[in-house]
Amino acid sequence: MLMRTDPFRDLDRLTQQIFGTAARPAVMPMDAWREGDRFVVEFDLPGVNADSLDLDVERNTLTVHAERPALDENQEMVAAERPRGVFSRQLFLGENLDTDKIEANYEAGVLRVTIPVAERAKPRKIEISSADSERKAVNA
Repeated sequence: MLMRTDPFRDLDRLTQQIFGTAARPAVMPMDAWREGDRFVVEFDLPGVNADSLDLDVERNTLTVHAERPALDENQEMVAAERPRGVFSRQLFLGENLDTDKIEANYEAGVLRVTIPVAERAKPRKIEISSADSERKAVNA
């Protein structure tokens, strides 16, 4: 069983939940990286039911909403350090990403969003023709 030893600890926990700390921010933490022709973003959302997740794209803004339900008020809590309620985060996507082909998967408390690079933004070869010579391909 957990014991309370410091009467100010609850106040410290509440302050950390509201304002966050470097070790545990109040917003949903994420990692983002590029894998070849796609970008991958992972959000940590432990304890969130998949049915409460909502992912929207409007123009070049990706918005993630999630909800971790409140604890039963009839329970006497000994420690309540995990933030609860509604979480939201917005990412501004570059014009070179294909927002029509975004994929999302939620597994083991991690929401993984994959965003492909748009075809128009990928490097391509352009043919150069001339009356004097053969056609050549040049990298663009």
